[in-house]
Amino acid sequence: MRRHLDTTRGRRSDRLAPILLRTAAALPTEGWPSGLFGRRDALLLVLAATGLSFADITRLRRRDIRIDDGALEVTTRAGERVRLTPEPGAADPLGVAIYRRWAHIQAFLDENPGTHLLRHYLTDPVDILAGPLTAEQGRQPLVCPIDRWGHLPHGQSMTAQSISALVRAHLSGRAPNRPTLPVVPPDTDEAGVEPEVVLDPDYYERGVAARRRDHQDLEDLADTFDEIEQRADALFDDLLAVLEGL
Repeated sequence: MRRHLDTTRGRRSDRLAPILLRTAAALPTEGWPSGLFGRRDALLLVLAATGLSFADITRLRRRDIRIDDGALEVTTRAGERVRLTPEPGAADPLGVAIYRRWAHIQAFLDENPGTHLLRHYLTDPVDILAGPLTAEQGRQPLVCPIDRWGHLPHGQSMTAQSISALVRAHLSGRAPNRPTLPVVPPDTDEAGVEPEVVLDPDYYERGVAARRRDHQDLEDLADTFDEIEQRADALFDDLLAVLEGL
């Protein structure tokens, strides 16, 4: 309906959709944190290719998107249904594949909250069996912000301004560069092994000698502090006398 009422917007969406999809297909899907940002941004570009406004995208919840007969179907907050139908002859619908990659991230975090295991998952992805969403999971935002440490706040949705800026940056080729960082797997052979510490046999004797020396050096320190305090009091009294004479 929106396309029929606003023909200019409809033509612009039809012209940009192939560009958005090609850009989404080129984004990384593996590596840390490049794969994380790549999967999220690819879904943003796919949603933008459907003609949804940025405000509509930011209101989407995980329950609002599904795969129906090989097509990606999105239901907006107002009840509008938008379908991204795959191109004729396409063996693997691009929009469906991109959505599934992001859904796997959210399903992985449902079972493994935190970024430590997610970092290893994106380095060496494994198959994720995503079950039906719970009521709480279904209410979570579909796309959420990602901080520089790769943390995803499930309950916080991206703003329309940030989505707009990201989509425009990708279209103009000025998207932030997210390098793939090396991830060192944990060394299980040495896990839990305490390093052996060998103490100097003269350790305690040197400590006692140091304490005795410090006690002698600091013995007169209390008298020094008393003298400083007396001088400070005298200066304060002199200052009061000067102020009273003004």
